Amino acid sequence: MKTIIAALAVLSLTGIAADTTPAKPIPVITPGQVIIPFEKMRRIWGELISLDLSTRTGKFRNESNDEVMSFTVMPYAELLHHATLGDLQDFRVGERAIFRLHVNDKEEWVWLTYIQDEMNMMNGHKEYFYVDQIDATAGKLTCTWANFDKSFVREKGVVIETAPDTRYWKAGQPAKFSDIKLGDKLRTKTHGTGSGKHRVPWEVFLDDDSLMKFQAEQKAVHAKHILEDGAPGYVDASNGTQLTLTLFNEGDEQIKRLKQGTTVQVSPAGVDRKPTAAPVTGKVTAIGKNGRQAQVTLELAASGEKFQPAGIARLWVTDK
Repeated sequence: MKTIIAALAVLSLTGIAADTTPAKPIPVITPGQVIIPFEKMRRIWGELISLDLSTRTGKFRNESNDEVMSFTVMPYAELLHHATLGDLQDFRVGERAIFRLHVNDKEEWVWLTYIQDEMNMMNGHKEYFYVDQIDATAGKLTCTWANFDKSFVREKGVVIETAPDTRYWKAGQPAKFSDIKLGDKLRTKTHGTGSGKHRVPWEVFLDDDSLMKFQAEQKAVHAKHILEDGAPGYVDASNGTQLTLTLFNEGDEQIKRLKQGTTVQVSPAGVDRKPTAAPVTGKVTAIGKNGRQAQVTLELAASGEKFQPAGIARLWVTDK
């Protein structure tokens, strides 16, 4: 005890105060809330092995050590495909992506809050593969992975192993391996080979226009999904005919049409986010923001007893 007191006295005399500020608690993923614990997460490059759309679960292979990891997709997870928003059905088995994981109550890394494909990562960071070597016989490219002006180099000696089914794109049109020249800057959509770290491209984009064309096509696919399937969200509160929802930002095609007085239909949904009951008509009485999500309050035409707080719902705008 005397030793501790003496040590504290020395700290005080030297102007170093003991830090008594309590550590800020790390947010915990909680059903019915959009929580992403950035303070405790892992972002792992891996190869998608399997997906179960009915349970929104899957497996991927960690390409750094070949460990097979299971994941459960949070209802609000961002699924970034073809350099924009997508959904689970858009991803292909074998695809290389970054999987962002968080721990459950057993400290297991299973909760997933995004899958980010390689196209999205490189496009978002304005990064490219700059071609340093071309082995036309083996169909291999050796590249430097860097940003748009090479002021930041992420990795050197990146090997891209093309295959007979690899497709090449330039100015949005089909191209060939022979169109690639030293110094070109590329982006890719790649898959693994079942072990180790390999980049085998399904698509090679020789310019930004080609990637943007794929991105625009994916945006149209996703918009169609949301308009047909409804904007997904959590049920915040259900009281008689009043219903409050937090709509996930992926539902922007529906959300941007909402305003006070807008007529909508809304249904409770299951784990697969598909409706579990016939939709109920309602009108928007309030709309605002809840972080990056939208929060909307509805006055329903019938009781909302089928909507359970922390449950999932889907919403469609019916006003023209």
